[in-house]
Amino acid sequence: MNDRTPAKAPDTWDEIRTAYHVARAGTVSGAAETLGVHHATVIRHIDALEARLNVRLFTRHARGYTPTEAGEDLLRVAATTDDQFSQLAARLRGAGDAVTGDLIITTIPDLTPLLVPALAALQADHPELVVRLHTDTRLFRLEYGEAHLAVRAGPRPQEPDNVVQPLWTMATGLFATPGYKAAHGLPQDVEELCQHRLISADNAETRVPFLKWLFQNTPPSARVFCADDANALECAVLAGAGIGFLPLWRAARHPELLPVLTPQRDWDVALWLVTHVDLHRSSKVQTALAHLKASATGWGEGAITGQSLTGT
Repeated sequence: MNDRTPAKAPDTWDEIRTAYHVARAGTVSGAAETLGVHHATVIRHIDALEARLNVRLFTRHARGYTPTEAGEDLLRVAATTDDQFSQLAARLRGAGDAVTGDLIITTIPDLTPLLVPALAALQADHPELVVRLHTDTRLFRLEYGEAHLAVRAGPRPQEPDNVVQPLWTMATGLFATPGYKAAHGLPQDVEELCQHRLISADNAETRVPFLKWLFQNTPPSARVFCADDANALECAVLAGAGIGFLPLWRAARHPELLPVLTPQRDWDVALWLVTHVDLHRSSKVQTALAHLKASATGWGEGAITGQSLTGT
């Protein structure tokens, strides 16, 4: 086949979609698993598409399939079309007045202890609702239908065509164990804090407010235990590895912990509800938004309990 031979327009989306997933996965087996078809079907679609276009779309090798230049051109169009189909499907699933079907929510893993009980209660009120909670640090693209609703932490999201609403402000404090206090004492101010053993994230480019404060106000030599997972940071504090930040609702679950310094507003983390403008007014999304807002008023109870730990 000649890559430069003029091609006739294909008349089947299935073949193009298959080629797109082969390019994404790099293998026939990977594409077959994603599409839920037999690998022979994938091979047949690729062969038929190349024959229809009279052009070689992939270079076959022992490790899998690599798109040719012609293949890259076709796949750029396929990627856009696939995104548009996903967006349309999400809009159709979110349409109508019934609170039924899939509700896709995305958030960061750290917030699941707050969100899961709220979503379970929502589902109890609407038993025909299927909750799909995707927890990942990557930013899901609501404009392409990857989720109906996102709960995000940090600065106010700025993506165009999204509706952004405040959900809750997560207060955060510094804590240590009685064992750490017995071995090292506790600091009375930030200057003394710099002389202690601190638990920190490992990425200085973090956008988390309290971790940014830590990097700006303490020396690298003090940050002796580093992790990028909220559960790991909490475990490090509980193990007495050093002084570390915990949201007050997390700290309230461990009354043995000792507060260190007075919590500062600079440490607070804002939580936001984010929806795409095309789905925002659907009954299902509006019901979920109202329920999460109501649930967040109860999350403050954990923060209040946590704040009582900051007493003398």
